[in-house]
Amino acid sequence: MIIENFISNEKVKQIKYVYFYRLLKGKIAISYSHKDVEEVQAYGIEVERQDILDGKLINVQRDSIQNISPEKYKVHNLLKLLYENKVSPLHLVDVIGDYVDDYSMDFDNQKNYAAY
Repeated sequence: MIIENFISNEKVKQIKYVYFYRLLKGKIAISYSHKDVEEVQAYGIEVERQDILDGKLINVQRDSIQNISPEKYKVHNLLKLLYENKVSPLHLVDVIGDYVDDYSMDFDNQKNYAAY
């Protein structure tokens, strides 16, 4: 589910590029033991670029990363970073991949809190 959307435009020669940066909300199942499973909220990001020439859509590029963190503010800050730097969907993983790796530990922290 899309819960926030930033839009950015730029024109290069005859082509207008429209960028969409979306904050996604979903659920992920976390297993605490072989029997106990709990669903927690998870936030992700989708980036889309639409190429428009003479008022016609000629190309769409899109990429997303689901389940980055259960911490909304962390994912929101990544979204702002992408938006402010007009990051293309092609470079989404290159730009935030290290953050995503680090933030995946947030799910383990959720698991540890629930275990007590």
